[in-house]
Amino acid sequence: MTSDPAPSLHTITGEIVQRFEAMGAARDQAVSQGRQAIRLAANAVRAMHRDAFDEAEAMLDEANDVLSQIVDATLPYPNVFWAGYVQDAMKEFAEASITLALLRGDPLPDPDRLAVEDAAYLNGLAEAASELRRDTLDALRGNRIQRAESLMQSMDAIYSVLVTVDFPDAMTGGLRRNTDQLRAVLERTRGDVTIAVRQNRLEQALKAAEQRMAIG
Repeated sequence: MTSDPAPSLHTITGEIVQRFEAMGAARDQAVSQGRQAIRLAANAVRAMHRDAFDEAEAMLDEANDVLSQIVDATLPYPNVFWAGYVQDAMKEFAEASITLALLRGDPLPDPDRLAVEDAAYLNGLAEAASELRRDTLDALRGNRIQRAESLMQSMDAIYSVLVTVDFPDAMTGGLRRNTDQLRAVLERTRGDVTIAVRQNRLEQALKAAEQRMAIG
């Protein structure tokens, strides 16, 4: 007489269902809080463009707290932790944090300090460099040529490093695509800065000539 496998089968599947339910709850939390973290990071970048750095820093502190909760909830479930919505939130937080450092002239925060994964950090770095184009153009419009050149040099330095990171997209989270996009942004920005510098030099030369003529 064979034993009835039903009790053990129900026990096994019941335990699996409980684990799935816990994983699902972690996923739901990550999706919801991931959107919150991304929204906070985006608003922080907007504040930076208004030179409201204290406001931006407060938003990033809040985003950091949200990310910590996401990590705590999802780390036991690798399928959830490595999903796009978690890594995207990390990337956006890294981008905003790096942008703040670049605009302020502060040392760059590293992945450990930001508590983000390496791929998320590097993609955030690429997007932060691209974000500097807006501030570079603002500086040019304000005739702050040296500021514009400094920001462009930061973009160039970041691109020069990222282009050497040559690993499969599965490891880097599509870094090659973001690096290519940064290159295009950098080339346009370099052209804008070059034109502005030449125009500024011409204006200075004309002013100097006018002054000499007035004196003579």
